[in-house]
Amino acid sequence: MSSSQETANQTYQAILEALEQLIKVVARLRSPDEGCPWDLAQTPQTLIPYVIEEAYEVVDAIATEDPNAIAEELGDLLLQVVLQAQIASESGQFTLKEVAQGITQKLIRRHPHVFGDVTVEDAEQVHQNWEKIKAAEKGETPEEFQLLSRKISRYARTLPPLMAGMKISQKAAAAGFEWDNVEGVWEKFEEELAELKEALQTEDKTHQEAELGDVLFTLINIARWYGLDPSEALRETNRRFIQRLSKMETFVERPLTDYTLDELECLWQKAKAYLNDDRRSNNL
Repeated sequence: MSSSQETANQTYQAILEALEQLIKVVARLRSPDEGCPWDLAQTPQTLIPYVIEEAYEVVDAIATEDPNAIAEELGDLLLQVVLQAQIASESGQFTLKEVAQGITQKLIRRHPHVFGDVTVEDAEQVHQNWEKIKAAEKGETPEEFQLLSRKISRYARTLPPLMAGMKISQKAAAAGFEWDNVEGVWEKFEEELAELKEALQTEDKTHQEAELGDVLFTLINIARWYGLDPSEALRETNRRFIQRLSKMETFVERPLTDYTLDELECLWQKAKAYLNDDRRSNNL
């Protein structure tokens, strides 16, 4: 055995030992006799918010490009996987073994160009094969596989609304549901905005939300036309708002609620200017 193979084997063994320790810790936390009351009270349903939260924290850590933060947040997400499997195993549904085996078999099955004798030319062909194999796994016929509604319904079910909207918009445009030019998209936005304003004059919340959704979906289409990522844009706006609010709080000597709206606006503009000057000086 070469030294590189020996090193790889040692690494794999260390990983397996670490995973085994995590599994044992989670099992202990769920032990009826000596476990943690909070962990014992959890169900797959109560843990849903934590799965979503941890996934987003992984995304945020990746954006920081901090290896330590990424490793920590991936660990928190991995905990959710192990915890869900532990709860399922207690009722005889499945174990972490089935989870790992299932994804392993899926990867092998969907990569016949790696684990089989299929030849592909590029990444796009890989994607096409992946989609066809996935459709076959779900028992869909070739005709069903081509239905646009089936292709995009998964996005609406599984992705955050803003991200789902972009995916649906992209797929619909590729199928021909597209404006001739971006001016048409702006006209649609003005139309939907007027309908929202009209709906807000009524007391029908369902209608108001429907019109608000139309405005947001049209904005997503505008973002697509300009090559912008609406999720990233909103994430950055949230970050800037919090950053400016934090800077405002360094300027005041009493709670923000004690200030008038005009005073708060002055503080906001002061914080904004300060941060812009600081950003410019850092770029020099």
